[in-house]
Amino acid sequence: MIRRKQSLHDTADKAEIDLTPMLDVVFIMLIFFIVTASFIKEVGIAVDTPDSTPENSSSTNEPILIQVAASDEIWMEGRRVDIRAVRANVARLHAENPKAPLVIKADGKSSAKTYVAIADAARQANVYQISLLPDIKSL
Repeated sequence: MIRRKQSLHDTADKAEIDLTPMLDVVFIMLIFFIVTASFIKEVGIAVDTPDSTPENSSSTNEPILIQVAASDEIWMEGRRVDIRAVRANVARLHAENPKAPLVIKADGKSSAKTYVAIADAARQANVYQISLLPDIKSL
């Protein structure tokens, strides 16, 4: 009888599962995912939006304004401009006022391709202060 009870206790002790290796693996996986997530960076376009309050309201710092309609038409100084003529117009306006920033007022339904084309043309004309001003009424 005593041997029987002793053998039951031995099998109960052997049936326990050691969770320590499983916890080690879980912690290693957690560290791996944390380290991996810290190296993932999202790619995007840096867009400078103008402040709501102007710093200097002097007439010498009037911005160069380009408007983009919903149909991707480009307007400068009250007239429609082709995308190929944007660089020349921006260079002319920048020569008149070298400190003037470029502000692109784009309709919410216009394409990003038009904005990028205008920004590239402005950079070719040596204008690097480019801001995007979305037209809130169209959104």
